[in-house]
Amino acid sequence: MFHNKPLAQILEQFQADPGRGLTSAEAAGRREKYGPNKLKEGKKKSLLQLFAAQLNDPLIYILLIAAVISGFMGEINDTVIISLVVILNAVIGVSQEAKAEKSMEALQKLSAPRAYVVRDGEIKEMASEEIVPGDIVVLDAGRYIPCDIRLIETANLQVEESALTGESVPVNKDAGLTLDAENIPLGDMKNMAFSSTLITNGRGTGVAVATGMDTQIGHIANMLGEADEKTPLQKKLAEIGKLLGIVALIVCVAMFGIAMLQKRDLFQMFMTAISLAVAAIPEGMPAIVSIVLAMGVQRMVKKNAIIRKLPSVETLGAVNFICSDKTGTLTQNRMTVMKCFVNRKIIEEPQMSSDDPVQRLLIENLVLCSDATSGPEGSTGDPTEVALIDLGNKHGIRKEDWNEKHQRVNEAPFDSDRKLMSTVNVYGDQYYVMTKGATDQLLKKSESALIDGRTVPMTEALAAEFMAAADAFSDQALRVLGAAYKETDQEELTQEEMESGLIFIGLAAMIDPPRMEVKDSIATCCNSGISTVMITGDHQKTAFAIAKELGIAHTQEQVMPGVELDQYTDEELIERVKNVRVFARVSPEHKVRIVKAFKGSGNIVSMTGDGVNDAPSLKAADIGVAMGITGTDVAKGASDIILTDDNFSTIVTAVEEGRNIYANIKKSIIFLLSCNIGEIIALFLATLMAWMTPLQSIHLLWVNLITDTLPALSLGVDPGDADIMKVKPRDPKESLFHGRKAFLILNGALIGLMTLTAFAIGAMRYSGEWSLHVLHIGNLSGDTLTHAQTMAFVVLAVSQLFHSLNLRSETKSIFQVGLFSNKYLTGSIVLGILIQFVVISVPPLAAAFDVFHLTHIDWIFVLGLSLVPVIVNEIVKIFLRMKNRKS
Repeated sequence: MFHNKPLAQILEQFQADPGRGLTSAEAAGRREKYGPNKLKEGKKKSLLQLFAAQLNDPLIYILLIAAVISGFMGEINDTVIISLVVILNAVIGVSQEAKAEKSMEALQKLSAPRAYVVRDGEIKEMASEEIVPGDIVVLDAGRYIPCDIRLIETANLQVEESALTGESVPVNKDAGLTLDAENIPLGDMKNMAFSSTLITNGRGTGVAVATGMDTQIGHIANMLGEADEKTPLQKKLAEIGKLLGIVALIVCVAMFGIAMLQKRDLFQMFMTAISLAVAAIPEGMPAIVSIVLAMGVQRMVKKNAIIRKLPSVETLGAVNFICSDKTGTLTQNRMTVMKCFVNRKIIEEPQMSSDDPVQRLLIENLVLCSDATSGPEGSTGDPTEVALIDLGNKHGIRKEDWNEKHQRVNEAPFDSDRKLMSTVNVYGDQYYVMTKGATDQLLKKSESALIDGRTVPMTEALAAEFMAAADAFSDQALRVLGAAYKETDQEELTQEEMESGLIFIGLAAMIDPPRMEVKDSIATCCNSGISTVMITGDHQKTAFAIAKELGIAHTQEQVMPGVELDQYTDEELIERVKNVRVFARVSPEHKVRIVKAFKGSGNIVSMTGDGVNDAPSLKAADIGVAMGITGTDVAKGASDIILTDDNFSTIVTAVEEGRNIYANIKKSIIFLLSCNIGEIIALFLATLMAWMTPLQSIHLLWVNLITDTLPALSLGVDPGDADIMKVKPRDPKESLFHGRKAFLILNGALIGLMTLTAFAIGAMRYSGEWSLHVLHIGNLSGDTLTHAQTMAFVVLAVSQLFHSLNLRSETKSIFQVGLFSNKYLTGSIVLGILIQFVVISVPPLAAAFDVFHLTHIDWIFVLGLSLVPVIVNEIVKIFLRMKNRKS
């Protein structure tokens, strides 16, 4: 860093001459050495690479193997369907991941396109990428700074650094400072100016000390280059893929081995084993998950949240820490006058009245002694002065009107040394000197004070009273300005003449106020087990005041400044941050460390922000949430979710939606797996007991690929649980099947056993022999076997359709939830049963599936058996509700 080195040493180091600058030849040599002053582009992945990455997943491998096997079995339709599922899933993933490449492109757009540089003794305008270390850069208001600069000269130079530091008030720069401390926050480096920050006032010159990727903005770009982590859902699905692969392999080998011992037809058994292996894998699961997420994304768009990556919806529902930037996220990013001290009393801004002559004069003073503008079309100038103009607008004292009515004829601009600004304005036949600035400095210049319309001498006691009021405002983290005036008959006054013998009017205290709706949102988060953490580059006192008002922090012990944060190792920080809720005066690197520290304790962390300084931490978090209106392109590009209304409360809505979506995904997956377990149990037990095969290969594939899909999708859009925000976030380490393993086994067993029961009833009914012996190998054939397999086929399909009702709630009865409250699920059940009826009733289809038309008695049997899982689950839920009431 260069902030703690003498300017002469830096100029010597870079062989820079402030008067003539570099020669063109010197600049060309340095550009060859250091490269252009621009951010390097991230290495983009081709569409083929992105597509290949989507296929690099165990579950996808198994699906592709299943497609190949189905093709060898002659089931070309199934091969096509499985392949389409894989391709659809990959295309969706590619379309989402391609957007992540825009982060680096957005960073490059922040670089100032043109800059003024001293070259060959002349000031020249050139492309900012032509600047090299050692160049003398000329700075003026309204320009973005093109590189990191050590200042040489400054004149009222103010730089707005909120995009880099998070501090909303422009920083006064002073080239004459040499700071002794080595490690200080960027916001305190007042003799430095940084790339991509904006000059709001004044002018200056400086020597370029860092360009391109060596700048502070370049360091941020490097941090953005870190690899993304997989989301919890992706990890869970990978685990399921591995598990299903192992189960499928074991089942295939076991069944084929048993068949050899039983001396069955090996070819037929091989076909059945492979079919079961295919059935063991819910081929539609990846696509169903993606579709459910995509539908959730569409719902969230209507609620002002844009999802850039589909799995982010699920991850947001698991968040238990929201790390939020202060400026523009928790606050309005607009300085606002909150209180005034006038007539020896504190007056809240809404109670200010222009009818009171002293209050009116205070407002006129603040409006006239200002260079800012503010109106419906927007604002310009220092945010502090904009707040003063807004105060005037609220009370009918518009700057444009008052400038015309009380023309400014002289002025003494603000100076950081004297901390005052004065103007001379026409008031009838006289002139008023309007002065504003630091309270202590203004009191030294004041001989009297205006109290209740009377001018009284400025005694020590009265001055102490004004200072006590200013200190009290400061303790509340309010920024305080004093106002004074005097009447004169002279237009031409020196600065000293203007700022002497003043009459003190009062004080104005302002702050960047919190968003009104945020407090309720934070309370909702707290009740949901979600902790909110404020991370800001602003001062500690200001940050704590905002945090306390919003309910984020309650004691000073919950606040940690960035300087203290530097004292801890990454391991120590993990323990230290557990009870910290406010981090003040932090740098971009600090934000990343904080996010990683919370993640280090196993938390799922969301980070919200809008500035360039937030981008690395947005990327480091499990979920990065960027502001859509005030957010920079960099923040949006690095984020997972963008809030189109910049409203913190939208995050709470997104969390609720995320929780419901995850719950629905879990319902769909458990439904598919419990159905597949039923198929495995039915075939495996039949093989183990030496029964005839109750289901043909095409029956398994039909149920697995077609009948399961509609209910699974319908469960994915199940109406949200009204009580979902009353529970704590789930443990991110818990299994996808947490609390549902018994449910899986029970319902898989019920579906499998009911399928075998239907097979047994059909076999005995159509053979006329009411004995289980008829089911053994070789004892069934022809129409009797076909009738028995038809009944098993229908029960397997219909019981799964009815079973989908069990997934609506873990404890509530289907009648409490509403039997018809999910119209999509109701429709899929009716449609599924209708499809089964058509398959076994339409002769061409019945011949293709090798099934028979069932009689009325047969339908009574199959429907009764199919309802058994629902009845058993309703009984189990009664006991669960009784258990919950007792606990």
